[in-house]
Amino acid sequence: MEVKKRLVSPSKYSLKCPYPMTPVGICVHNTYNDASAENEIAYMTGNDLATSFHYAVDDKEVVQGIPETRNAFHAGDGREGEGNRELIGLEICYSKSGGERFIMAEKNAAVFIAAKLKEYGWDISRVRKHQDFSGKYCPHRTLDMGWSRFLAMIQTELTKEADELTREEVQAMIDASKEKVYHYWDELPQWAHDPIMALYRKGYFFGAAPDDLDLSYGTMRTLTVLARALKAEGRLEY
Repeated sequence: MEVKKRLVSPSKYSLKCPYPMTPVGICVHNTYNDASAENEIAYMTGNDLATSFHYAVDDKEVVQGIPETRNAFHAGDGREGEGNRELIGLEICYSKSGGERFIMAEKNAAVFIAAKLKEYGWDISRVRKHQDFSGKYCPHRTLDMGWSRFLAMIQTELTKEADELTREEVQAMIDASKEKVYHYWDELPQWAHDPIMALYRKGYFFGAAPDDLDLSYGTMRTLTVLARALKAEGRLEY
């Protein structure tokens, strides 16, 4: 996804981003207003407040305001906090009113975050929320709609490209094109078996019977993505 750069003036580094940074992850926020990404970044870089963030994402584009090599003050955990000193701050726009523009902004954010994870060689566990660092209920609308759901969106983007799939996943896709249905645990490919077994044991879904799963490929893959997201949150083990 193309990023529009509207970087803060170096004259404001001492206020907005005073420390060099090697990022270790991404911190997700919702803006709590209805401004575009361009306007969010323009306001952030133009005012004389210390509050800052690296990116804003709306329904059409991604705009950058702080270099990734500099910290930003977005996580509410102080000048020495992990969120403010080590994470890329990302604001999802149009979160006050929600609706279609927010839905599209959130989708774009998932695509952009997945690209960043690939760029840095990170997995989904590197995606954090503002709430993790200060306790603030943010990203509020994303949390209302389901944080695991959002992580699953990102994970789907991470695994959607065929050239990044394992041989077993590619074979499963071929099987799916033949309308294959998985009835028994030992039929599941290894990449799906353990995550789905963990979900089953936790009661997240119920097969017709333990020995008759009746899972289509699409359902199997959706459940696997959900399990990966829950594992990243520490809510599921396998």
